[in-house]
Amino acid sequence: METLTKGQRLPLANLVPDGVLDIGVGAQGLALDVACFGLDAGGKLSDERYMTFFNQPRTPCGGVEARSGNGGDVAAFALQLARLPATVDRLVVTASIDGGGVMSQLQAGHVRLQAGGRELARFAFAGADFAQEKAVMLLELYRKDGGWRCMAVGQGFNGGLDALVRHFGGEVDQATPVTPATAAPATSAVVQAKLNLEKRVEREAPQLVSLVKQAGVSLQKVGLLEHRAKVCLCLDISGSMGRLYKEGLVQRFAERILALGCKFDDDGEIDVFLFGKNVHHPAPMALSNCNTYVAQAIARHPLEGDTRYGAAMQAIRAFYFPDARGGERTRPIAAELPVYVMFVTDGGTSDQATTEKQLRWASHEPIFWQFMGIGKGRKSKSKFLAAFADSDFPFLEKLDELGGRLVDNANYFSVSSPDEHSDAELYDLLMTEYPGWLKLARGNGLLK
Repeated sequence: METLTKGQRLPLANLVPDGVLDIGVGAQGLALDVACFGLDAGGKLSDERYMTFFNQPRTPCGGVEARSGNGGDVAAFALQLARLPATVDRLVVTASIDGGGVMSQLQAGHVRLQAGGRELARFAFAGADFAQEKAVMLLELYRKDGGWRCMAVGQGFNGGLDALVRHFGGEVDQATPVTPATAAPATSAVVQAKLNLEKRVEREAPQLVSLVKQAGVSLQKVGLLEHRAKVCLCLDISGSMGRLYKEGLVQRFAERILALGCKFDDDGEIDVFLFGKNVHHPAPMALSNCNTYVAQAIARHPLEGDTRYGAAMQAIRAFYFPDARGGERTRPIAAELPVYVMFVTDGGTSDQATTEKQLRWASHEPIFWQFMGIGKGRKSKSKFLAAFADSDFPFLEKLDELGGRLVDNANYFSVSSPDEHSDAELYDLLMTEYPGWLKLARGNGLLK
């Protein structure tokens, strides 16, 4: 591990060639709000969605994600630098005081870089380094000669989080002052980086307005209207899906899932994975690109032979919970937000054993798998009646009742076509087992 001093720079190319690393921030003596600003070449926050903090925990590209701290850290960020768009020239990690006090009252603090479970570098700071400042710029990652470098900053800043936002060119909404009685989870002013999603839907994707409202109705029925979660859409791109893509049925179904995502999360986007023989992870489906999203995704990733559920599940798990890299997990891991995966396929899989392992390992993670088979399926779960019906998805039916899991983390239903059900019926179907899984997940330590 390298100990950094103020102003010291460290090339990252050799230390983390894949650009996947974590930043942890620790502090003693003061409660701090930690944020990561994605800035352009001019040092400005040209896109407010690239301010990552408690109220906006993930950038649109997934390159920066706020995490709970551990190992002495009060906050952390998971970075995938290769995902950041070229417009993001640098990342600046900051800390501001939550409540009263000044930085000189800080007993001790640190910011550290980690990769692959190993600490690479650490920059320590303390109250003696500051005076009456209310915030500090701790660390900067920036592009240089085609790679990324890190610099320990340690620069105090007058004013708190609001002043930092203004310094980086963002806007602060002062219309609704936040007080300790109303703040959740922290007591900083409300930053306008949290966009008004309803207005964005009306402006950018008006065809989703009624879908978002209908999703809300179904969520209200099961007491989840205020529930927050990440949403992922996993689509089969095997050759047999060709007609469904060509006729626009997958596009319309994806829009229905995006609408659900708008109720579960306020960033106006969902993560997407495609799978056939291989697994692909294109940019998220968002309000800004949803109109032609599926057609463009298939143009970049044409339909393939073979179907591998397990490979897709491994990639999804590795994305959301990178510590296990999609491999075996035998103990629960907790997160602030659960992940809801909508998994769509029209056939069986060639990696059944892998798929079963993935589902069992994933039962120790806060991730719920909603499988939907497009084809002929058994409509009744009665074993007696099922014996008299054919099904294209006997393996998915097996997964629905798979043993050896910490909790039941999956549900399955079949449709003859993606548009078989009305919007109301579909959203009700999607909430059949998810509320029950949430209770199990909390009871088994999967959700904080």
